[in-house]
Amino acid sequence: MTRRPRLVALDIDGTLPAWTEVEEQAAEPAGSRILKALRATLDAGAHVVLCSGRSPHGMTRVADRLNLYGQNGERMWMVASNGAVLCRYAPLDIVREETFDPGPAVRAVLGRCPSALVAVEYQGAGYRVTAPFPVGELPGETILTGLDDLLAQPASRVIVRDPSATAEEFARLTGELDLPGADHVVGWSAWLDLTPVNVSKASGLRHVCAELGLDGEEVLAIGDGRNDIEMLRWAGRGVAVAQAPQEVRDAADAVTAAAEDDGVALELDRWFG
Repeated sequence: MTRRPRLVALDIDGTLPAWTEVEEQAAEPAGSRILKALRATLDAGAHVVLCSGRSPHGMTRVADRLNLYGQNGERMWMVASNGAVLCRYAPLDIVREETFDPGPAVRAVLGRCPSALVAVEYQGAGYRVTAPFPVGELPGETILTGLDDLLAQPASRVIVRDPSATAEEFARLTGELDLPGADHVVGWSAWLDLTPVNVSKASGLRHVCAELGLDGEEVLAIGDGRNDIEMLRWAGRGVAVAQAPQEVRDAADAVTAAAEDDGVALELDRWFG
């Protein structure tokens, strides 16, 4: 990338500092480096798009905390659910949702890991779950639901979680299984996201760019997780934060400092400082 980006795509968890989740304004000084960098980015006319594996309602607090907004009085764009859901904010409005039949893939995983927990997003409020997840892992409301009922309807994203396993064990498991009709990514723990085939943060960003009249070469993307790999490869400049797994850093054009060491701000200052 040789010219200033016109769109900045930011992952949330592991890429933005943890204080962006904290409601109390005193958690970080108002003049913090990332807030200044984001303000300079927006003032330069670039779009800032949050891109996350989270559901839409799990992203709005971060947008509020960072005082993000769209351009020319329009609402900002967000890419949620690993690209399966596109929305505008604020107020929150679902613009596009891609779904799949989760039953075959979920049952394949449960056949090898029968004690795993399953959650399906229901937009705007929370999740339907087969059993309670560890405290703090799912934002919003949770409704206990039988597995058959949980899998009876198309879904944009399904989570399979085993608190007793490791991320490495889950990665090996999914590598051995056929997961029909779904793409998958393993998180930092034994957490598996299932999404529609060929849907990713990159595919979600393509739709956003089409709406804005931009192309991928004008996008700067910053992330840290395996679900960011397609986005980092697709963007004109893909940047991984320092603590990202090696496979994520290998997919990026550059590596910045860790989230808590102002990695995002350092990269933004390169273009907008």
